[in-house]
Amino acid sequence: MTETQLPAVNREWHLVSRPVGWPKPEDFALVEAEVPQPGEGQVLVRNAYVSVDPYMRGRMSAAKSYVAPFELGKVMQGGAVGEVIASNAEGIEVGDHLLHFFGWREYAVVDAKQAVKVDPQAAPLSTYLGALGMTGLTAYAGLLRTAAFKEGDSVFVSGAAGAVGSQVGQIARLKGASRVIGSAGSDEKVKLLVEEYGFDAAFNYKNGPVGEQLRAAAPDGVDVYFDNVGGDHLEAAIGSLNRDGRIAVCGMISVYNSTEPVPGPKNLARLIQTRGRIQGFLVGDHYDLQAQFVQEVGAWVRSGELKYSETVLEGIENNLEAFFGVLRGDNVGKMIVKL
Repeated sequence: MTETQLPAVNREWHLVSRPVGWPKPEDFALVEAEVPQPGEGQVLVRNAYVSVDPYMRGRMSAAKSYVAPFELGKVMQGGAVGEVIASNAEGIEVGDHLLHFFGWREYAVVDAKQAVKVDPQAAPLSTYLGALGMTGLTAYAGLLRTAAFKEGDSVFVSGAAGAVGSQVGQIARLKGASRVIGSAGSDEKVKLLVEEYGFDAAFNYKNGPVGEQLRAAAPDGVDVYFDNVGGDHLEAAIGSLNRDGRIAVCGMISVYNSTEPVPGPKNLARLIQTRGRIQGFLVGDHYDLQAQFVQEVGAWVRSGELKYSETVLEGIENNLEAFFGVLRGDNVGKMIVKL
């Protein structure tokens, strides 16, 4: 085994109780543990950046879902990228950089087969958690495959200033959308969408009924709706959907912390008139697009045609605050913790 000087202490976040409604700080604990040692076929990674994402809220509940819930009293998981400081795996050397799924901690033992080598010379390390990572692939697959985007479509994106939404709008623009409309939660984010990301129109959903604002921004209706929010945004999109319109459901952050069942859209019958369809998707079903995605989107990132934003907090002690910030909508682009 090859290794550098190993640290003495590993700090990691544990889930200690399952949140009811909005998560509270007392539902979590920052724990000091021994730095784990890699076994056969494993490596030890010093995490440089870790990701926090809205889907993590679902894993904090015990309810059956598409992924197993976090275990109480054990370290949580999430995307991370870092440097190998000890290797017991063929083909991976000390100093290599890996993308893996063992975040919420400073040091992680990772099976080599569960990690992907990344090149910090090709793109900043943090982008492998955002623009060139799972969130970027989510945007790419959801828009192009699930929503079956085609040139000339009018596209509406909710949560458009977030990591996924901002990329959806830009990919649609680069692929020839006739109009790209976004919603966000502040006037500053609306300005960013139009002036920085090239959206044709955007609105602050807090400034009035979403349906009215969408009709004003898209008077000719929308062909594709990429849903990150649910609730009134989904109902508004159905109300503005054109003939043969498609809705890709990526997330519904507006209901993640609800303690009672949330009523669905009141206008679903309109899908009969429009021949529209709604389809949910998970990025894990679309990893066959990974190589195509990295090649196409990586070129746009390098050329500056696709812009990305990151909200970065520093220190593992701020991981929880970063997660709360995502649920509140504080972030512009991808929320990342730098360790």
